Amino acid sequence: MRTRIAAIEVSHWHSLYDSAYLRHLADMPDMELVGLQDPSAEIATKRAAALGNPPVFTDYRDMLDRTRPDFVIALGRHRRMATIAHHLLDEGYPFLMEKPMGVSAAEVRSVAEKAAATNAFVAVPLGQRYHPVVVRARQLLADGRFGPLSHIYFRLNRPTSARYSAWDAPWMLDPAEAGGGCLRNLGPHGLDLFLFLTGEDAQVTGAQLSWRARGQRVEDYASVLLRSSSGVLGTVEVGNTFPQNGTDGGWKIAGRDALLLFTEGLMRLVTEDGEETMPGEPDIPLARTALRDALDHWRRGTPPPISVHDCAQVATLIDQAYEVAGHPYG
Repeated sequence: MRTRIAAIEVSHWHSLYDSAYLRHLADMPDMELVGLQDPSAEIATKRAAALGNPPVFTDYRDMLDRTRPDFVIALGRHRRMATIAHHLLDEGYPFLMEKPMGVSAAEVRSVAEKAAATNAFVAVPLGQRYHPVVVRARQLLADGRFGPLSHIYFRLNRPTSARYSAWDAPWMLDPAEAGGGCLRNLGPHGLDLFLFLTGEDAQVTGAQLSWRARGQRVEDYASVLLRSSSGVLGTVEVGNTFPQNGTDGGWKIAGRDALLLFTEGLMRLVTEDGEETMPGEPDIPLARTALRDALDHWRRGTPPPISVHDCAQVATLIDQAYEVAGHPYG
C-alpha cells in the first residue's frame, strides 16, 4: 500500500524548486500526495497542477482532519513553523519539516522538547550530510586518516535572493517572517556539518553580515567562525550573491595527516604520500536522498536519521552568530 502524505504551506519554494521535495515525492511509486495546503488558494492550486492535482486546502488543520494522512511534509514561513510543528505533535502525526523550524533557538528547542517527551518522529532534511564529500570525510575520520583535526571550511553561495519572489515566497525578504536572511536559511547546512563531522558541541567565536550586494532587509552574505569543544576551528560562509543559476561552493576538512578538498565538482585528497582526485558530485539529488531516508526510517519504526534535536543545536549557533553580529533583527 502507498503511504498517504499531506503537505503544509506549499508556497515555500522547496515544494517545487531547488530541493523540490514534492516533485521527488510525486515520483515515488509507493507514495501518494493526498492534500496540499497553503493560505493562498491560488498558489496551492498552481502547485497542485504540477503534482497531479491532489486536493487543495487553505487551512492545514482542515486538511489533516479531512485527509488523515500517514505522514506530513511541513514547509512554510519560518515564523509559523514552530506553531505548525506543535500542532502536528499534539495530533500525533509523524512529519518531516524543512529547516530552520523557527525564527529562534527557543522555538526550535520547544519543538525538540515536546518531540522527546512524546517519542515523536520529527525529521529535518539537512541533505548536505549525504554529499559524497561528507561520506568520504566520515570514512576517513573513522579510519583515523586525518589525525587530529585542525579546521573545517564550508562555503555555499547561491543565486540572487530575488528567486524567492519569483518562486512565490517573497516573505523570505521580510526579516519578521524569515527570522533573518541567508544565515537563518542557508547557514544550517554548514553549521550542521561542522557539528556532524566533529561530533562535538561548538561555540560561535565571530560573525559578520552584509546587506551590500542585494540591498534587501535581510543579509545576503554571512561569515561565521566556530570552535568545537576540543578546539577544532570552523568557517562557514553562506550567501545569495552568485550571479547565475548555480552555486559557488567549496569544502575543506583539514587534519595533521590529510586534507580533503571539494570544488568544481571534484574531491581532492592530499596526504604526505601524494594526491588523489575523484568525482565529487552526487548521483542522486541530495534532497531526494534525504527525503527517502527519512521516510524509510519512519517506515521501519526507527528514529529520524536527522532530527529536530540536530536542528535545535544548529539554531543555537545561528542565534549566537546574530548576537555576535550585533542583533541586526532585534
